[in-house]
Amino acid sequence: MRTASYNDSMLDIKWIREQPDLVRQRLATRGAGDEARIDELIGLDEQRRKLLAEVEGLKAQRNRVSKEIGALMAQKKSEEAEAKKKETRELGDKISELDKQAAAAEAARDQILLSLPNLPHESVPIGKTAADNPVMRTWGEKPVFAFKPKSHVELCESLKLVDFARGAKLSGSGFLLYTNWGARLERALIQFLLDLHTTQHGYTEVSPPYIVSRDCMVGVGQFPKFVDQAYAVREGEDASTLGALYLLPTAEAPVANIHREEILPERQLPIYYCAYSPCFRAEAGAAGVGTRGMIRVHQFDKVELIKIVKPETGYDELERLVGNAERVLQALELHYHVIQLCTGDMGFASAKTYDIEVWAPGQGQYLEVSSCSNCEDFQARRMSLRFKSEAGENRFPHILNGSGTALARLFVALVETHQQPDGSVTIPAALQPYLKTDRIKP
Repeated sequence: MRTASYNDSMLDIKWIREQPDLVRQRLATRGAGDEARIDELIGLDEQRRKLLAEVEGLKAQRNRVSKEIGALMAQKKSEEAEAKKKETRELGDKISELDKQAAAAEAARDQILLSLPNLPHESVPIGKTAADNPVMRTWGEKPVFAFKPKSHVELCESLKLVDFARGAKLSGSGFLLYTNWGARLERALIQFLLDLHTTQHGYTEVSPPYIVSRDCMVGVGQFPKFVDQAYAVREGEDASTLGALYLLPTAEAPVANIHREEILPERQLPIYYCAYSPCFRAEAGAAGVGTRGMIRVHQFDKVELIKIVKPETGYDELERLVGNAERVLQALELHYHVIQLCTGDMGFASAKTYDIEVWAPGQGQYLEVSSCSNCEDFQARRMSLRFKSEAGENRFPHILNGSGTALARLFVALVETHQQPDGSVTIPAALQPYLKTDRIKP
């Protein structure tokens, strides 16, 4: 855990003011150059504070002059009183101008604060890219086949699980049309994931809206950084509504924001939510990215896990969150490993992240199906979510998120791992009650 001064202070301007060197050092480990903005940030903050102090001084002066006017009027010294009234008007104009300057400095300062990523926890390994991510543990063995394993694309086409061509006809590349056993398998997986987390891991199921406000996107750290990767919604022909609402990129956006702008009683923590939603990512089919099949798509299903917890328990809760997601892959008899993301590969809002990557034999590679992060109080500050401690102090909780897990990559790994020589796919025992079969046959 961090020291007490470090904890509970993520990107708090007061703390940045007090420990600028530490902030620069931690930001520098991300390798994005954000540390260079700290001087500008502190300069704007100092400018704002200086202007506000000047305003307070002028207001006090105006109050004194106003009292003098009353005394002069009582003494029938109207000429001197008029001069003092002119002075108060001039002071008022000066105060208004300085207030505008202070507001401009505050707005510029806050824009920088919103654009700065979270500071990596001190236990996160320093590195530049995914190549620097250490493997923490591995579960199961890579399946060995007595035949050349097919890719999920071949299996989906031969078993008529997904109609790639008609999906593209309906919505363009990067969209899928599940058919027959494919649609049923997708639905069975979602139901299995929700049941597992609600009955065995203690999560409360919620079903959020699939369209969220800009404030929700800012709250979880999606905006302003990733605004170019989001699907903005427009209401009919009203162009002025474009950009007020967005299709959710993950259920984290609405679910983590459920208690935004609230002060929760400490006894209500910890809160565990799980939610199914489709997820919409505009960047999935970016130029140069292989979009054949189901690996990178614009719309996919996911069951998301969210925790809102006291800061003292944040990192223990992260380990348990990863374990909850791992249980999915163990139950589906899929080989995987857990990696810890290095400083240069972590997401914008995260202080510490583990990725779970499942083996897809038809691809000959591991695919990320879950990313589990403790964002500490980074998101709580952005959405103004606090809890009142038993001592009566308002504090920011830690917010954690994790995929529990993401399809369509789970679908890919499952059909590729459990494929048989005759072209069929066997269904793991844990999933059979949901799909009502033990095998999908050609």
